[in-house]
Amino acid sequence: MYSARLPVTDEHGFYEIRLESIGGLGAHLAGQILAEAGVLRLGLNGAHFSSYGSEKKGTPVRSFVRFCAAGQEVRTTSPVQQPHLVAVFHEGLLKSEDVAAGLRPGGAIIVNSVRSPEELRQRLGLRGVTVAALDALGIAVEEKTRVNTAMLGAITRVCGFLAPEAVKETIRATFQKKYPNLVQANLRTFDRGYEEVRLDMAASGGEENHARGFQRPGPRYGFLNAPIGGTIVDPGNTVLKDLTVSRQGFLPAFHREKCTDCAICELVCP
Repeated sequence: MYSARLPVTDEHGFYEIRLESIGGLGAHLAGQILAEAGVLRLGLNGAHFSSYGSEKKGTPVRSFVRFCAAGQEVRTTSPVQQPHLVAVFHEGLLKSEDVAAGLRPGGAIIVNSVRSPEELRQRLGLRGVTVAALDALGIAVEEKTRVNTAMLGAITRVCGFLAPEAVKETIRATFQKKYPNLVQANLRTFDRGYEEVRLDMAASGGEENHARGFQRPGPRYGFLNAPIGGTIVDPGNTVLKDLTVSRQGFLPAFHREKCTDCAICELVCP
């Protein structure tokens, strides 16, 4: 049994994490593993749940994790609006979602990206928070896993109070049930995420956090402005969302020398 002490909490005694993702990248499972590691192996109290539509694959997904001291009850199930840590599983969300909304001063944001943390800080317009970057997709492709366990490694490293071995034990227990052949690959992916995350720490001196305050989005259309015939003017699987189409988060590569001209790609490639 490990133990953990939360480095900082909000006015209600919670340390809160928000995972920003698209369906198919495993953010829901990542949140579940984080919560189980904290509650079952680190002696914390906590809760986890996710928010997504009826068809979540390829569309935006949010997963929420709350931790508090073991003696405190969790009596809220509201979405995390002012997180201490945000993890962005797909860089395309930076264009379509305000992923840093509500991020607390002194908090941290992790982005699955090949860009440098300094580039991401400038793009997001953030000060007073730690910005981290991890090529989670590249690691997942090399290890033949998903980005979620790589992001779990980065989250564990950045938040500082989660024991890596506790999270790895939870990963092992989770995958051992249905996919025992994937256990070692996902443990390697976690280790690489933990070691390869790049950090740009928050500057000292009390700089203001330039993240926007969180605003829950309301419905875009009502009976006064809904398109005639229920037309979908902003579908989630087009260039308008720029989520690189694939439910795995990346486009397949075409190698002409390997192509057999079977034309199956015409049927199955989005």
